[in-house]
Formats: sequence, structure tokens, C-alpha cells
Amino acid sequence: MRATNGFQILLAIAAVLALGRPAPSAPAPPGVPEEGKPIFEERCAVCHGKQGRGDGPEAPFLSPRPASLISAGTSVKTDAELLAVIANGKPRTSMPAWKDLLTEEQRRHVLAHIRTLVRFGPKSLTPPPPTGP
Repeated sequence: MRATNGFQILLAIAAVLALGRPAPSAPAPPGVPEEGKPIFEERCAVCHGKQGRGDGPEAPFLSPRPASLISAGTSVKTDAELLAVIANGKPRTSMPAWKDLLTEEQRRHVLAHIRTLVRFGPKSLTPPPPTGP
């Protein structure tokens, strides 16, 4: 009987803890790349460059250099990770927090534009050179 009461108490505690947690939120709707491009060009390209390579006009004067937004390392980050960097900046770098200057919607648009900068595709197949007679 005691084991049953202990089990019931554990279930009750688990239920209370579960109720205290926020429900997982639905993912934010995706941004519109065309809306993000002018924002990116105005606010981000000065450091990251128009193509996102980390080669903007201010890049040589920054330490560490701005991230290449088209690198494999950046490309594999989730939208949530990149949105967090856009919103909160990156410590010990020149990447500022944009959460007070751009709305959440504008940040999603910028991210959507950044995602268009990376163009992965299969390498074109080159036919072998012709063999001699």
C-alpha cells in the first residue's frame, strides 16, 4: 500500500511540474526574402557584405571579422539559432543586438534573405576529355 501512495505522490508532483511549464510554441511564420533584402543591405551588408561573405567595407576594421553567412557552419544552424543571434547579437564581437531596432517580423525577413544567399546544388558533371585516335 505504501508503494502505491508513493507512486501516486510522484505522479501528482510530475503533473504539477508539467502544468507549470509553458507549452511549446508554434514556430514563427517564415519571413519574406524580398522584404529582408533592403533591411540586410542597409543594416548588415556594411559588415557582412552584400553577398554575406563577411567582406563588407567595415570588415577589415573588426576583430574578430564578421561571420560569413554563406559558410557551411552558418548554413547548418537552425532558424531559431540564427534569429537568436540577430536579436541578441554575439558576445565578444561587433555583432549588435537588433531586437530593439528591428521587429520580430523584420528579423525573420532578414533571415529569409540570408537563406537565399546560400546556394547549394549538385556540381555540374563535366564530360571526360575525348580520347585520341
